[in-house]
Amino acid sequence: MDLAGASAIVTGGASGLGAATARRLAGEGVRVVLVDLQDDLGDAVAAQVDGAYVHADVTDADQVQAAVDAAVEMAPLRILVNCAGIGTPARTLNRDGEPHDLRLFAKVVAVNLTGSFNCIRLSAAAMAQFPPLSSGERGAIVNTASVAAFDGQIGQAAYAASKGGIVGMTLPIARDLSAIGVRVNTIAPGIMDTPMLAGLPDAAKESLGQQVLYPKRLGTTEEFAETAHFLITHSYMNGETVRMDGGIRMAPK
Repeated sequence: MDLAGASAIVTGGASGLGAATARRLAGEGVRVVLVDLQDDLGDAVAAQVDGAYVHADVTDADQVQAAVDAAVEMAPLRILVNCAGIGTPARTLNRDGEPHDLRLFAKVVAVNLTGSFNCIRLSAAAMAQFPPLSSGERGAIVNTASVAAFDGQIGQAAYAASKGGIVGMTLPIARDLSAIGVRVNTIAPGIMDTPMLAGLPDAAKESLGQQVLYPKRLGTTEEFAETAHFLITHSYMNGETVRMDGGIRMAPK
């Protein structure tokens, strides 16, 4: 898919995977709208990529629609990359025998799964309004799952369920949106060197990296962005979930 003259929405775009993807797309001439709740970081990245930042909760229809409108004002909306997500760990029963907080479970699923779908449905509606490209495509959507969708660890019931849901909805949505020429794919990253791990000491990061089959290191945000770019531009990639994890298979803990 030709990216020239297109706009994109990147959720979670103020940092980590989203920021790296925004930079990669902007480098290809795409006008990028960042969606996040981290205003200072969002404004800074938007300035770097000559894009726009919209403060929006991905579960809020009106706020996401405002981001879609901002993208459409800049250029035809052709791209959505869903990177927004949270991952608060908790066991089904803790060490004292107390059950998982149901509100916490619902919040993780709401942000990661429902939020992704909210952004997909509203972005797809906007994509459908623009004429197809010469390739026949109208756009491409990339979601972010996790290896936890397949190898969820102890304490990851909510996170794994939300990411498994993203994997599960990828093909049905790709089938739905084939009618308008929009492709849908998902990346399932392994252990990535993102701000979520920023508080860990170097020794702990090294230990995590040693769990990877090869190469024995954490994945980089630039590698995620490269994979997202590939899925966006490769016109025959559709309905797929791609593990980007160095071959890791997560142990129970």
